[in-house]
Amino acid sequence: MAARRGGLSAPTFRSPPRILGRDRSLRRRPDGSVTIAVRLVGRPFVAVVADMVDGIVAANQLNGPEADAARRLLWTAVAGEGDSSEVGAAA
Repeated sequence: MAARRGGLSAPTFRSPPRILGRDRSLRRRPDGSVTIAVRLVGRPFVAVVADMVDGIVAANQLNGPEADAARRLLWTAVAGEGDSSEVGAAA
């Protein structure tokens, strides 16, 4: 929800990644959709969330200040603080 409110495309998530030994993978489909696969088992919660946040940033092909703004937006949403509509305004 936070990604969409911030004007970002929200990928689909699944678990685990199909590539053995990977904690996260990203698959772009011809129709433009993106699936992020994140390994959940045996990992700290914060590591899983970090992979989800970075997966959204990667799916939206953001870098530099736009990527930083997206990460702030998403981490703020995870923490349950403040307004989660800042990325669209900052971009």
